[in-house]
Amino acid sequence: MMTRVAIAPGVILWRERFSKTEQQTLLNDVLARIKQAPFYRPVMPGSGKSFSVEESNFGPLGWISDKTGYRYQATHPVTGAAWPEMPALLIDLWREIADAPDAQCCLVNLYRQGARMGLHQDKDEKALSAPVVSVSLGDEALFRIGGETRRGPTRGVELASGDVVMFGGAARLAYHGIDRIKQGSSSLVPGGGRINLTLRRVTQTD
Repeated sequence: MMTRVAIAPGVILWRERFSKTEQQTLLNDVLARIKQAPFYRPVMPGSGKSFSVEESNFGPLGWISDKTGYRYQATHPVTGAAWPEMPALLIDLWREIADAPDAQCCLVNLYRQGARMGLHQDKDEKALSAPVVSVSLGDEALFRIGGETRRGPTRGVELASGDVVMFGGAARLAYHGIDRIKQGSSSLVPGGGRINLTLRRVTQTD
């Protein structure tokens, strides 16, 4: 049964928001789109150091990172093709819980063994009044979220396949990241690992 938990002001977790059948359907939709927009490994601005995660995007805009900086663009940085449309399950989820204009970007992160994501803010969007919605598929992960300063106190939350996290309002610019993946805790993702789907509204609306 789906359980809604308030983790902190502005941060909500839905346990098992997607059933096992829905997770498989969503994964199939994701993998079909990855054939059109293959995973690639971004690099850090300036240093050019590679991320430990692989990434792709769905929707009108995609978030990318390269040596010149962070930005949104309408095309895949490797293939030059437009990003695929978002899966219907994700569009429906956003419209159900976000109370904001439609999401424009679904960032897809693939965590294989040893991959992590350091504490960061999602602040490249102009529509900061809209929340960020995150969906987990595959291996369990330790998600960490804090406040608007990098060195402030944080809280760790275990996320399992099918879980959904939303943060907005007072928590919209909270620092957050993934400490580690529990390798082998799920058999959903082919080859093992975790896929994280992060929905964002990028531009302001009238």
